[in-house]
Order: sequence, then C-alpha cells, then structure tokens
Amino acid sequence: MSHPALTVFIKELVDALRDRRTLMVVLISSVAIGPLVLMLVSSLVGGIEKRAEERVLLVQGIEHAPTLRNYLERQTYTITDAPADFEQQLKDNRLGDPVLVVPPNFEADMAAGLVTTVEMVLSSSNQRAQAGSGAVQRLMRGFNQEQAVLRLAVRGVAAAQMEPLRLEERDLADAGARAAQLGTMVPYFVLMAVLYGALNAALDTTAGERERGSLEPLLMNPTARLSLVLGKWGAVVTVAMLIAVLSCLSFLPGQWLIRSESLAAMFRFGLREASYFIVLLFPLACALSALLMAIAIRCKSFKEAQANATVVMLAVSMLPLVTLFNLQGAQAWHLWVPALAQTTLMGRVLKGESLGAGDLLPSFLACLVLGALSLWFVTRTLRAAAVK
Repeated sequence: MSHPALTVFIKELVDALRDRRTLMVVLISSVAIGPLVLMLVSSLVGGIEKRAEERVLLVQGIEHAPTLRNYLERQTYTITDAPADFEQQLKDNRLGDPVLVVPPNFEADMAAGLVTTVEMVLSSSNQRAQAGSGAVQRLMRGFNQEQAVLRLAVRGVAAAQMEPLRLEERDLADAGARAAQLGTMVPYFVLMAVLYGALNAALDTTAGERERGSLEPLLMNPTARLSLVLGKWGAVVTVAMLIAVLSCLSFLPGQWLIRSESLAAMFRFGLREASYFIVLLFPLACALSALLMAIAIRCKSFKEAQANATVVMLAVSMLPLVTLFNLQGAQAWHLWVPALAQTTLMGRVLKGESLGAGDLLPSFLACLVLGALSLWFVTRTLRAAAVK
C-alpha cells in the first residue's frame, strides 16, 4: 500500500506546487504579513519613544505661569506655543501631542494658596495624543508635589508628613515573560499560516478534482482507497508545513525591521523558538489537513467547499483569543483543544519555559484523534463510491 500512496503523494504535491499563482498569494499573506505587522507596531512605538526623547510640551498661556515654566524647564522640557486651532487639529489627528492650557489667573491663585485648574486637551480618537498624555500627567504630579513641599516648608512642616506610606513596586516577571508580551502576535500568525497553507491544497485535491472530473478516473484504478487518501493527505500536510516553516523563519530576518530599540531588545525569537514552533505545529497541520479534506469531500464544487471550510477557519482564528480573554490564566483543558493548545504551548516557548511530555501529549493525542477520524471519513466516502 505504501507504493501507491507515495505515487499519489508525489502527484498531488507537484499539482499543488504547480499552481504558482495561488501559492504566491498564500506565501505573501502568510509569510510576509507577520513581519510587516511587527514593523508597523515597532514603527508606532518608535515614534512615541522619539517624541518622548524630544521632550517637547505644547502649552497655551504659559506666559501666565512663570512658576510652571521654571519647573518644566528644569525638567529639560522645551515649551512650545500651541497652534491657535489646536482643538481642530487634535480632532483631525493632525496634531500628535496633547496641549496644556494655563488659565490667566494661575500665578494669582498660586500666590493666594488657592487651587487652580490647568486643562490637558486631547482627543480620545487621536491615539498619538493619548500616548503623550501620560508624560504630561507625570509632569503635573511632580509640579504639585514640589509646590506642596515648598508650602509645608514655609510653615515649618516636614515634607515626610505628606507621605506616611511609601509604595514600592516589585515585578515578578522575568525577562522572558516580559519579552513574550511583544511576541504574542507570532503564534497567531504562524497558526494562520498552517491553516491557509492547508486550505487550498486540501480543497483542490478533493472538491477541486471532483469538480474537474479527475477524481473518478483515479478511483477506477485498482488501488486501495486508504492509499489514495494517505497520498493526498501527505501532500496537503507537506504544503501546510512548508508555509508554516517559511512563516516561522520569516520572523528571524523580520526582527531587523523593528525600529524601536527597546522593542528590539525585548523581542526574543531565534532558531530555538522557531524549531519548537515547527514541532508543535506539525500535529496541528496533520489534523487540519485531514479535517479540511473531510469537509471538502462532501462538496460537489470548489466554491461550495470554500464556503463549508469557513467554519473551520473561523474556529481556528477565534480559539487563540481564549488566552487573551481568560483572566484565570491557562487551564488544563486548553491543551486538549487543537489550535488553542498550540497557541498556549508556543506562548510558553516564548517565555523561555521548558515543555515536558505531560504538556505535549494532550495536544498530540487530540490532533491524532481528530486527524484519524477525518481520514477514516474520507476513506469511507471514497469506498462507498459516493463521488458522482
């Protein structure tokens, strides 16, 4: 049975690789999109960091607050007058920094010991301005604290009386866990690469051949149906893993596109992580390839198979989100759900955690059962000569 299966495997693999147009679309969408998104995110963060390093503050009415100006300049900030139409520019996303508005009675209220109000104007729809609001808030808290200490000193009160409690923060996350926060997008992209890599090949080798009329002559050969199914399935798995490997490896040179030095230092994805990802994705590629073939073998056309496969695509794309919305952390049952298990395990790899047999076995068994049942269904359908 191995020789006919190998012959079918080679034939289906050649057919899949011959469709260069579809293969290029899958390669571009699955391999290039991950590093591209990584570059865009780093570009956004790099722009925020660059503006923070410039230490420029837009202020309207700073002439009314020489005390505030003195404090801001001592913090090495450059004070710039806000444009006259700054509100409209903030609404239109043409201005990327919040604006501090100082009232005319600022110095008089400060001298009288009254509470004065300073406005920080921004737009919640303007992400760039929102990103700079934290720095402005810290500056105003520092100014408040300094003025409060000075007022207490004038009255002979120790500044320590203002802080009967001091809070110190201790971060328990190690470097690997902090670096994994940036790499959370990598498992999702390589997971989708497996899905899209298997999708077209699985549909074409079943529903596509049925629509073209090339499946019936193949079934007329005196070859065991299981050999035909295994050959087709092997070709689909090979294409899926080819796309997965290229997707994993694309993040290695993709790190060169990171424009933020802090993000580049945090992002940890090397050959070790890529190797682990490939091993973890292999059983999922086997299971998804068999499942997509089982769905497509029931359909009379490639278009119908695509519509039916949408359910699988939606499920696979939504399952990784469980780890994001689950506030209780990873659960034991996550390792028994295909796609979700791979996402969980790849997240552990990015954190630098070691994976034991107890972690790998549930996901491998779940994929094995799903793949075996799907292949059995495809074989039974072909044996029943239901292809008409």
